[in-house]
Amino acid sequence: MSDDVLVSVIVPVLDEERHLERALEHALGQEGLDGELEVLVVDGGSRDRTRSIAARIAAADPRVRLLDNPDRLIPHALNVGLRAARGEFVARMDAHTWYPPGYLAVGVARLRRGDVAQVSGPQLAEGDGTWSRRVALALTTKMGMGGATYRAAGAEREVDSGFTGMWRRATLEAHEGWDERWHVNEDGELAARVRAAGGRIVCVPEMAASYVPRDSLRGLGRQYWRYGQYRARTCLAHPETMRRSHALPPAFVALAATAVLPGRIGSPGRLAVAAWSAAAVAASASVAGRDGVTPADLATLPAIFATMHVSWGAGFVRGSARFGPPVEAFLRVAGVKR
Repeated sequence: MSDDVLVSVIVPVLDEERHLERALEHALGQEGLDGELEVLVVDGGSRDRTRSIAARIAAADPRVRLLDNPDRLIPHALNVGLRAARGEFVARMDAHTWYPPGYLAVGVARLRRGDVAQVSGPQLAEGDGTWSRRVALALTTKMGMGGATYRAAGAEREVDSGFTGMWRRATLEAHEGWDERWHVNEDGELAARVRAAGGRIVCVPEMAASYVPRDSLRGLGRQYWRYGQYRARTCLAHPETMRRSHALPPAFVALAATAVLPGRIGSPGRLAVAAWSAAAVAASASVAGRDGVTPADLATLPAIFATMHVSWGAGFVRGSARFGPPVEAFLRVAGVKR
């Protein structure tokens, strides 16, 4: 393999034996590039067959390199990959996501056109397992999607963050890569710095990628609990990044907690729970009649919405206590000038 690498793909992995081979097939099967491709698999100490799968593929394909991430966490893995990257462009690809064959070529072309610092595609959920399929179904609704506009297909649009994505390596190096204090929401924190420096981030429809959601309510709850905590940290460090949709789950959790109080004191909380329940039932009903959707799927959607919203909102409250309350961010959302 020559040293004239066009795109370096960074794939952080930790116990991804179930999906890694397919993910690397998608990464190595990219078409339309006018230069070399390298794929950097950064392993955080997997205990399953992830490492042996990656090593076997690397032995058969010189474009693949297996790197170690002793710190185990995703931002550390991304920085390990960035330091090893030789490409003019860098792409992050996840090990449980399927990217279209023209993903990298479209990203390179869009970055070369100028006026943007980061590109990515819509994040489309594709279930792999009963609960994963139901979570994917929930994520097609507005109640499941929240304010993450990059979760829906559509025309090219400017976004405040994105799913995985691509940059010029020089852009990432200028921002010193990913902040390793952000164990979760590292992409959102990096995006905040990119935008604060005047860079635009766009979601390109031709780069739509399908990812596999969690396959249990417990796993989903842990994921959203962690998301909420580090979104609070991002809002504290970058108040301008808070959207109203970020404020709603912690506000709902705080209000719903008062529902157990007697009399008028608990009335606002009970009304909030009732309104949320009605919205969850309506959102569930909105997907009735779709191909393959069963009555059992519809019956479980409110539980999935509750897991997402309550875990995320409680995580945000925990993150506010852990890292400090993002007061300025809330004031901005409320339209209060200081």
